[in-house]
Amino acid sequence: MTIQAPPAARAGLAVTGRAGPELAGTGALTKLAFRRDRIMLPAWVYLITVMVATNAYTFSKLYSTAAARDRLVVSGGGNPALRFLYGQLNGSSVGALTAWRIGVWAALFCALMTVFIVIRHTRGDEEAGRLELVGSAVVGRQAALTAGLLTAVTASVAVAALLCVVLSALGLPVSSSVVFALAIGANGLAFTGIAAVAAQLASGARGARGIAFGVLGAAFMLRAIGDSAGPSGPSWLTWTSPLGWVELTRPFGGTFDGQRWWVLALPCAVLAAGVGAAYALAARRDLGAGLLPDRPGRASASGLLRGPLSLAFRLQRGVLAGWAAGVAFIFAASGAAAKGIGQLLGSSTALQREFTRLGGQTAITNAYLAALMVLAGLGAAGYATSAVLRLRAEETDGLAEPLLATAVGRIRWGLSHVAVAVFGAAVLLAVAGLAAGLGYGLRAGSAGPQAARMIGAAMAQLPASLVIAGVAVALVGLLPGACVAGAWTVLGVVVFIDLFGEALQLSHWLLDISPFTHAPRLPGGTVSAAPLLWLCLAALAFSAVGLAALRRRDIG
Repeated sequence: MTIQAPPAARAGLAVTGRAGPELAGTGALTKLAFRRDRIMLPAWVYLITVMVATNAYTFSKLYSTAAARDRLVVSGGGNPALRFLYGQLNGSSVGALTAWRIGVWAALFCALMTVFIVIRHTRGDEEAGRLELVGSAVVGRQAALTAGLLTAVTASVAVAALLCVVLSALGLPVSSSVVFALAIGANGLAFTGIAAVAAQLASGARGARGIAFGVLGAAFMLRAIGDSAGPSGPSWLTWTSPLGWVELTRPFGGTFDGQRWWVLALPCAVLAAGVGAAYALAARRDLGAGLLPDRPGRASASGLLRGPLSLAFRLQRGVLAGWAAGVAFIFAASGAAAKGIGQLLGSSTALQREFTRLGGQTAITNAYLAALMVLAGLGAAGYATSAVLRLRAEETDGLAEPLLATAVGRIRWGLSHVAVAVFGAAVLLAVAGLAAGLGYGLRAGSAGPQAARMIGAAMAQLPASLVIAGVAVALVGLLPGACVAGAWTVLGVVVFIDLFGEALQLSHWLLDISPFTHAPRLPGGTVSAAPLLWLCLAALAFSAVGLAALRRRDIG
């Protein structure tokens, strides 16, 4: 029997003479990485570009006069909650407003993109056993790390290049657009180096992502505290954050001299330091091992791990805790911004109209808070989808078969992850409502009543979130090969309908596709039991179909 080497390994044989032994096969592995990311990578680049371009276009239309923009600068720049979320305003032009509103968040998404790319092609492939197979051929020890770095760097450069073109095409100054685009792309480079180090420290892909996300979360908090502190506070903290460097470049500072081009050297220095450290660490550790020691487990299993439900919760509790922490501080800051939302939107009737459409009512504060709860529902649906798709991950990783070989049946196994998804979605909505209520209530002087009111408003979105999770369950059972792409596509369509459907004046039958169209808009709206009941029945029906199909089909 002849065993043929994998394509990546065979390609590595052809290039071994062109590189040193440590980098042999880098070209082939880089091509393979681009081929594997041929859908994910363009999707990330497109998402970031559209986020920035949409905000620039929106500001040019909603605030077309200098007077309207000046009023927004006065109200928005003086709101600590908005500075916490978006950063500091460095001008009143359309470009300056765009950089304020989306600069930090575009940089954050660019950082997420590079973290996923680097860890997928390094620690992720090690954990899955792919690098051990490829490394048995003529492939250098540092080839996989180099391929992952090249892929992430290329993605960041592509984001910066597209943003330069798109922002200039929208009429923004070319030099300022270049600085802004480079600042966002350079943030991706910084976290490329950070992710490379994290991949050497942890012994698994999930741990490596946790380290990188922890650094990203700390960077956001340092920037947020520095921006919201004011002149008398620790505003210097913004300089310690890669996300803060985006606004500190002052991309739309007015003149070439007003822009801080030299700040772009800081993320490049982080990239260089991270890459150097990653190469040094990779040379010292064994394949498949991390430099941080694994915490030894207990000699015997806890009584809480006697069933699949407790095991599913144990596997997903870290992810849920991370989601809850992110939801808490984002919605606390967003809720605090509700205190002055009327003044903030007073200069733009068009923006007021968009909020009242999304919030489903005319009172601007209630409309804003209701819109926040819709976003919380969409976020909970995203978590529930990822929790359900853990079923498919267990299958493809070969972890489901040993569990199902015991007395655990397929329905019980599937229900365990569905139950975690339901519980997690409810927890996230409660956290979002509590955080938003406290953020608004502490500024309005009625924290307790507002917190109770917002928790109820958030929980009203739970049935709609569970419908999305139910669709994911159905796809796992009926179309296992396409369930991941299908589930996220469904969520993406629902997000598009809820955020832009009313503004684009889509027909009612298209709007009705989203379950959130039928959820009550609270606080301030009316509540009817019938839509909530139908949403719950739809979620149960989708889940039942998926679990029935899971019981009959082949595993894996």
